[in-house]
Amino acid sequence: MNYIEVDLKIDADFVEILMAELGEVGFESFVETEEGLLAYIQENDFDAQNLQDLTAKYLELTTIAATWKSLERRNWNEEWEKSYEPIEVGDQIRVRATFHEPDPAFKYDLLIQPKMSFGTGHHETTWLVMNEQLSLPHQGISVMDVGCGTGILSILAAKLGAAQLLGFDIDEWAVENTKENFLMNNLAAEAGVFQGTITEVPEGQMFGGILANINRNILLSEIPAYVKHLQPGGWLVTSGFYETDQADIEQCASENGLTKINSNTRNQWACVVFKS
Repeated sequence: MNYIEVDLKIDADFVEILMAELGEVGFESFVETEEGLLAYIQENDFDAQNLQDLTAKYLELTTIAATWKSLERRNWNEEWEKSYEPIEVGDQIRVRATFHEPDPAFKYDLLIQPKMSFGTGHHETTWLVMNEQLSLPHQGISVMDVGCGTGILSILAAKLGAAQLLGFDIDEWAVENTKENFLMNNLAAEAGVFQGTITEVPEGQMFGGILANINRNILLSEIPAYVKHLQPGGWLVTSGFYETDQADIEQCASENGLTKINSNTRNQWACVVFKS
């Protein structure tokens, strides 16, 4: 499956607004540029008319132009290697590629090599979840990573002491990439990953922690299922939604017996942590 890269030329004041709008119609990842924004969506989900309607909506407010192209898997890797810079979360976590030298100043050194899966650490929600993980108990517990992407959150969970990992994603490239990234971080023995959804996690398999960085609609649909797999006293980290959706997520979690223990936001994106 290919991805579509949309190149938006737009004033900086409108970048975050467009990110929110595009996220609502299926765009998965964004990179800010000097001229505006690059946005990525799976080719099967791309609707050119939707994009044209969206840009037309802002024409009276600002100058805006959009072009797009199919981004083949190999081209993504080449472009990513040219432009990727390490990501730092606070002063403890550093996410880097194999062609970057390690920095001993950081306690947690994460290696990734994304293909067509997203979760490089650049997106606000990935940053938010990793930041929350630092303050959550991981030692000796089993952790489930819902919609694992590159596997970056699972990798951090292991480095924080998780004894067992289970990750899954509906995208076959994400699953392949997660497996490769697990190996690069020496996690092969204690980690598992499969292509599928929460419905394929065996009934009765329990976790001390669950990471769910997906989107509003999936979270609202699946939180009841997460609760069934969460041990008493276990934690659930949710992200992938905007601040405006936080109240809905919190209400759903409360209705399913969870208690909110923390929340944070970054550039209009939100992350909420719950406890069973």
